[in-house]
Amino acid sequence: MSRGEIQFVDRARQLNSFKDLTFGKITPTDIDGLIEYKDKAYIFIEVKYKDKDLPFGQRLALERLIKDTPKHKKSIAIVCVHYVDDTEEQVDVANCKVREIYLYNELKWRPPNELVTVKEIVDLFINTMVEGVL
Repeated sequence: MSRGEIQFVDRARQLNSFKDLTFGKITPTDIDGLIEYKDKAYIFIEVKYKDKDLPFGQRLALERLIKDTPKHKKSIAIVCVHYVDDTEEQVDVANCKVREIYLYNELKWRPPNELVTVKEIVDLFINTMVEGVL
């Protein structure tokens, strides 16, 4: 099994209930992917099906994470979309199309400058903003 593959598929299908973890209107949210890159950057990835919106609370949580991290690391939140109808089929997140990003140095949601995949935007972020290679 290679890195990044789901090791325990049955456990991944198991749902977690947060029904008793409410604090007023605040409830837990999830993040589909997180990369901590060489103690230099955080990359948060949220995957949505087709045109499903990012809920307000989840959007706010990602914004606040990005706003908090520049004190320590560069960061980006990526919202991407997939069109895999069969729930038994895995979604290849690397090839999902990026719908919007939230960068530590802009602090606003925006679409990418061109149609890109998650892998392409992560590579671009690492190479230009984190490592300064390009």
